[in-house]
Amino acid sequence: MKSNVWFKAGIVVIYGSSIDASPHRHHTIQLAWPRNGYGCKLDNNEISTPVIIDSNVEHQLQIDEGWILLVEPTSELGGELSKKLAGQPSKVFKVPLPTIKHTEYIDDLTVLLSPLFDSLALSNQFPLINESQIADHRIKKLLHELNQCLDGKCLKPSNWRASDVAQKLALSESRFLHLFSQELGIPWRPYLLWCRMMCAVRAILNGESATDAAHLAGFSDSAHLSRTFRKTFGMTIRQANAIFKKS
Repeated sequence: MKSNVWFKAGIVVIYGSSIDASPHRHHTIQLAWPRNGYGCKLDNNEISTPVIIDSNVEHQLQIDEGWILLVEPTSELGGELSKKLAGQPSKVFKVPLPTIKHTEYIDDLTVLLSPLFDSLALSNQFPLINESQIADHRIKKLLHELNQCLDGKCLKPSNWRASDVAQKLALSESRFLHLFSQELGIPWRPYLLWCRMMCAVRAILNGESATDAAHLAGFSDSAHLSRTFRKTFGMTIRQANAIFKKS
């Protein structure tokens, strides 16, 4: 395969097999799609069609093979998925899905995910263009800067102290922290921790050791990164790395 993991603004797309996560929760909305003919369990209940799991809902997911999309709740796609949940913590969609092939010849998300998005009446352009719905222009600009990490242009973690960010935005630190939580529904520190974890994952996929990836992303050490990763995804970095790199 050309790729098993894609990082885009507001969304992380993963294709993997033998995914077996213990109970966990994260701030992103999760869309899981087991490949046709392959098993999938959500909280020990068998499912065979797409499922959406809301932000901060604890869940346990096992997929023999298939797709996982992690979507920022405040993005356009996050808003559409929230509408489909209609206040439910999770929702399984009983829709017929055509067979999708994930091969080394295709690395275009609009093509790969079209069957899924079509079945849920969503635009297949969302994986590529998933704009933030944040209203405050200062916070929106900040998120754009954070998204530079997705292109491998990570800024040093020392640049992201709340006091420094607040000063750059011409806000007091307390006002910035309140505004950020108000706009995104998550405090600054855990959101930044999520961004750093994505940065570390990219580094590991690019061949860095867990220790070097932790340092690059601003974690105190590899143990801190490992604890955070397991708490967030219900599996170890080693397990995840094996899933990401399967062909």
